[in-house]
Amino acid sequence: MSIILKKFIVDIFDKIQASEGPLGQYRKDAHGYFMFPKLEGEIGAHMTFRGREVLVWSLNNYIGLANHPEVRKIDGEAAVRWGLGYPMGARMMSGQTVLHEKLEQQLADFEKKEDAYLLNYGYQGMISIIDNLVNRHDVIVYDAECHACIMDGMRLHVGKRFVYAHNDMENLEKQLQRATRLTEESGGGILLITEGVFGMSGDLGQLDEIVKLKSKYTFRILVDDAHGFGTMGKNGAGTAEHFNVMNGVDLYFGTFAKAMAGIGGFIAGPEVVINYLRYNMRSQIFAKSLPMAMVEGAIKRLELIRTQPALRRQLWTIVRALQNGLRERGFDIGKTNSPVTPVYMKGQVPEATNVILDLRENYGIFCSVVVYPVVPKDVIMFRLIPTAVHTLEDVERTLSAFAAVKEKLAAGKYVGDKVRMA
Repeated sequence: MSIILKKFIVDIFDKIQASEGPLGQYRKDAHGYFMFPKLEGEIGAHMTFRGREVLVWSLNNYIGLANHPEVRKIDGEAAVRWGLGYPMGARMMSGQTVLHEKLEQQLADFEKKEDAYLLNYGYQGMISIIDNLVNRHDVIVYDAECHACIMDGMRLHVGKRFVYAHNDMENLEKQLQRATRLTEESGGGILLITEGVFGMSGDLGQLDEIVKLKSKYTFRILVDDAHGFGTMGKNGAGTAEHFNVMNGVDLYFGTFAKAMAGIGGFIAGPEVVINYLRYNMRSQIFAKSLPMAMVEGAIKRLELIRTQPALRRQLWTIVRALQNGLRERGFDIGKTNSPVTPVYMKGQVPEATNVILDLRENYGIFCSVVVYPVVPKDVIMFRLIPTAVHTLEDVERTLSAFAAVKEKLAAGKYVGDKVRMA
């Protein structure tokens, strides 16, 4: 007797209907308010949310370039001059221009590197950089709190990768020892990846200590400095400049989406490596070139970062006022030493929901909130992004609001699954 095994064919759309994913499961309750909220009006510290004015601490407009008059002027003129289509095609085929090359050279000079290569998007670019730099014989060593784009890039790596505990130099050295033994057998190399400024916690990658390890081990360093470019260092050149180790960082990655208030990014390093990436990065070879209006706008933004240090000084005036004020009021803001300002409180997800409602509806404060699984189950993390367009009055208003909700949270005013504004 033959046994016929019935094959079950699953429609992938059926799987999606059965599970919308870890964030999608909250879509019905959260869409439009907690997720995908619409901030309207001129970009700045004060915008409109659901018809009401709110004080916004959620925009990566660090030094206020989004609405800087010189930036707005050049953006408008460039859009009229070039349109948003020019140049057409990928850069390797038909999308190369003198201005693309000019911006790359200026970025390389600013970062004290031999060359730089523009990227259409930072996230996409980082994935492709990692994919091109390493092969199956190579080992990646990376910080446990690296950004999602780095994690996704490493998923394409078919070789080994070793993680070290966040900013733990002793643990890093152990992973470098493991990687060294492995590469001695495989004939590969070691790529160490860290962030300059960690975007959630705000603390800095210990680039000075990492560079020192190059005297004991053979490896190359790739730094993702999305939040450090334009904000850190004497001239705004980033976290490597802050630590005075620009020569020790082999590859420097920056994005235009933060301090530059634009779109795109770049990778800077030795000419031979940048040329290799230029001719091998699939995410750029097979993608349309950055529009000329964005390139010309980025040139102006970089000029302002270089020539107007007052913008960065104003940012740090607000950063210090906010962070010192929070500490003085007993708030836990972790180990941040960058503009990124986390505020940690004790509570569960429903409480976090009610705190955000209260902040937005009763105090007019708009900020981001992070809950489990990004942080432990009993922790609520509010993430504040100070900018040069905030004022000291904005800081005082926010400190008062946070002091009030902290007291309510401790008193159990936000407990329960029911959404309410205490």
